[in-house]
Amino acid sequence: MLTTGGDFVEVAEDLSGSPLWNPDLAPTKLSRRTWSTYHIAALWIGMSVVITTYTLASGLMQQGMTWWQAMVTILLGNAIVLVPMVLNAHSGTKYGVSFPVLCRAAFGVKGANIPAILRALVACGWFGIQTWIGGLALHTLFTAAWPGWTSVPGAIGICFMIFWGVQVWIIVHGLEGIKHLESWSAPLLLGGGALLLGWGIIRGGGLGHILNESVRLQTTHVPFWQLFPAGLTANVGYWATLSLNIPDFTRYARSQRSQVLGQALGLPATMTAFAFIGVAVTSATIVVFGEAIWDPVTLIARIGSAPVIIFGALVVMLAQLTTNMAANVVSPANDFSSLAPRRISYVAGGIITAVIGILMMPWKLYSDAAAYIFTWLVGYSSLMGAIGGVLIADYWIVRRRTLSLPDLFKLDGAYSYSGGINWRAVVVLVVAVLPVVPGFVHAATTPGGQVANPSFLDSLYTYAWFVTFALSFVLYLISSRRQA
Repeated sequence: MLTTGGDFVEVAEDLSGSPLWNPDLAPTKLSRRTWSTYHIAALWIGMSVVITTYTLASGLMQQGMTWWQAMVTILLGNAIVLVPMVLNAHSGTKYGVSFPVLCRAAFGVKGANIPAILRALVACGWFGIQTWIGGLALHTLFTAAWPGWTSVPGAIGICFMIFWGVQVWIIVHGLEGIKHLESWSAPLLLGGGALLLGWGIIRGGGLGHILNESVRLQTTHVPFWQLFPAGLTANVGYWATLSLNIPDFTRYARSQRSQVLGQALGLPATMTAFAFIGVAVTSATIVVFGEAIWDPVTLIARIGSAPVIIFGALVVMLAQLTTNMAANVVSPANDFSSLAPRRISYVAGGIITAVIGILMMPWKLYSDAAAYIFTWLVGYSSLMGAIGGVLIADYWIVRRRTLSLPDLFKLDGAYSYSGGINWRAVVVLVVAVLPVVPGFVHAATTPGGQVANPSFLDSLYTYAWFVTFALSFVLYLISSRRQA
């Protein structure tokens, strides 16, 4: 290996003969590590300024939180998830490796496919949700331009497939296009959010008025501490997927400083700002329409004039596009590619993601605010927390940030374990998730996902990510010491 400075490690030997190698999974060359602090920050702005960020905030209000309670929950959740985000990003910047390749150190060169596919399936669900929202925005745009569009059989489904097809076209053109897409679109997305906020302030009679009135007029009142645990976990879970596969992006960073600053500047501030737009505009809908409208696509359609609807729909579609390309295509494409590096390229992995995204029926995952928050977000966070605990314990404590880059691509190297699988890590992953499974099953079979009289296991489930992360972190360290 050739080491350059303290930030980078580059492979000197040729690994292309390995069955675990392909050009997309290969460690990033120094010449390609060009992403600056701005590029990383713009990436996060592009991913954060999206309808699901807005609906996460507005959905909390619909469930009974006041605007300030929703903001506190969102800010705290994003501050917490930034920690594992930065920790997991370190390996990507130092070694130029993607998430599925990093997993080989802890889970084995073959066992790494287990966390990679779990992560990929969650991304497929997200890809479908974001595509469904984009399709709804396109349907709203067509309806504003041509009112007769609604009478076309399967109009919403057609819009969904058109938006899906546009994304597949972008997938074929690779990762570098995503960097440029995020860089120029981020300011436009923030501007569109500001315009929506302006509408809410003007129509609602001032920011202070709509916030105060929304608290007074809110018809759903649930004790804050009853909603807070699941709400906080949902906010951590929202980015729990990216906290794992962030190396997929930071492998292109210029330095550790660039990735840390870019994430610190781009994630919490943007999420909180755009979430505030969500709670402020939702507060305005309570004042103006007498009800909390949590879906901005529905709100845009009710605002009125065709030009406003068309512009708003275009902004929504751009927001969905930038987020899907970065958050829900890059990572699962790499994950699926890691299953068979010689047969599945990045592009093929991206197309697999797009197809599975349809099969997961996103219209059901997004159909209800309560189910979206308390079942989807909290539920999958348990898997992501367990994987994250293992990865951080392995890289930062067991290996002290030192990896053998060539061995990550060798079937008989340092990470071959038993038949290519580190069964200790797999067992830890399973054991860490088990305590929250009963609560998940109960929530998934309860309309809206909120259990009326929660048992201890139900309450444990509301902290799913925290529980599984802590358990896997501790259990992996214990098992590693016994192995040593």
